[in-house]
Amino acid sequence: MFGILISLLSGALMSIQGVFNSEVTKQTSVWVSAGWVQLSAFATCLAVWLCSGREPVGGLFSVSPWYMLTGGVIGAFITYTVIQGMSSLGPARSVMLIVVSQLLVAYLIEAFGIFGVEKAPFEWRRVIGMGLAIAGIIIFKW
Repeated sequence: MFGILISLLSGALMSIQGVFNSEVTKQTSVWVSAGWVQLSAFATCLAVWLCSGREPVGGLFSVSPWYMLTGGVIGAFITYTVIQGMSSLGPARSVMLIVVSQLLVAYLIEAFGIFGVEKAPFEWRRVIGMGLAIAGIIIFKW
């Protein structure tokens, strides 16, 4: 149950953040906005780390494979693409496409066991669900 609730909260926060970031971008620029998001996220993480367990930062140097450390770089481009998508399509259309893309890529990662994720068996119901989501986007027009 916790996983369901935290995932719903995550989706809601992502949508709200996208709207906020798009508005900041209108008043500044996309890279100023994206930079602010990353900087304020770092400050928040630092503050929470200082108030919590304070696990050693040196552990980052033993992360393997090394490309797992590129999450921050990916996060910067996520921020950029969400801002651009919401500015161009509006929040509802943009988030609809983002969610379908997330589902598709997550399923492919799981189905093929990419990035060390445990390989999951192929399920037609997931493929059909993905197809219905994509069809819904097409049917209800761009």
